[in-house]
Amino acid sequence: MPDSMSEQLRRDMECEGLLECFHGLKELDKECFRALVEAEDPLTVDEIADAVDRERSTAYRAVQRLLQTGFIEKDQINYDQGGYYHVYSPTDPSKIADDMQRLLNDWYAKMGQLIQEFETKYEQSDTAATAAES
Repeated sequence: MPDSMSEQLRRDMECEGLLECFHGLKELDKECFRALVEAEDPLTVDEIADAVDRERSTAYRAVQRLLQTGFIEKDQINYDQGGYYHVYSPTDPSKIADDMQRLLNDWYAKMGQLIQEFETKYEQSDTAATAAES
């Protein structure tokens, strides 16, 4: 079960913690992202797997989660004689930050709506209980 909001606010969190907080990414996902950020050039899944010392299939699943969240981008490299392979690179940090800010704004609006619904629901219950006592 996720930590409560008050627990998260008390916890020391590094900026990479946003990957977990916003998208539920795992430690391996963060390691793969870090490997891509530290690399000078885009990496293949095999290179990412080597960088994080995991099996290719395990690294591939982490890469897929990072792609789904938009934290990394995939490019296709074509061989001259036919065929291709994919390489991965981190998305521009400002785009990631904009996406997280948008997600936070959506979450904030939703929480505001739920708080209003809570107040309305229990205000009516309180009013009905007071009327019944009279």
